[in-house]
Amino acid sequence: MGKNLFETIMGALVLIVAGGFMSFAYQSSNLKPVEGYALKAKFDTVAGIGLGSDVRIGGIKIGTVNDMSLDPKNYKAVLSLQIKSDTKIPADSSAAVVSDGLLGNKYVKIEPGADDKMLAANDTITFTQSAVNLEELIGKMVFSGGGVDKNGGKKPAPDGKSDALSPAPQAAKP
Repeated sequence: MGKNLFETIMGALVLIVAGGFMSFAYQSSNLKPVEGYALKAKFDTVAGIGLGSDVRIGGIKIGTVNDMSLDPKNYKAVLSLQIKSDTKIPADSSAAVVSDGLLGNKYVKIEPGADDKMLAANDTITFTQSAVNLEELIGKMVFSGGGVDKNGGKKPAPDGKSDALSPAPQAAKP
């Protein structure tokens, strides 16, 4: 009987510690919904962005992506960004989809402009830059003929120009 009581108490203790860890992880992960105002931004592609992705200025989270849709007129991806109410963004700001390192998560980076007028709720960020597709870049580098000797095998002259393309030296005038 004593062994079962000990195992029950240890099991309860493990569950309490696991619950405390989950509570701490949730509070420190910033997964809580952002209270504030909505902005929109249109991109050619938003590969790697999902609902709940961060919106950052200077590396600091100021909001989240709370909706994604496709504009039926021009087939651009439209992101709805929920921005903290205490963060005001100039009207000439730009937004870009960037990566958190080489293989990290993608997020929306806002570069503040210098305009005195601020974006209001439901305004659109007009200057955007889409995500860079790493696989596409590698494919272009591999299959575009990079590394082909464009000098026809000739060694460059000491001044860095090809022997065949260098003009003939001119005699000095007296």
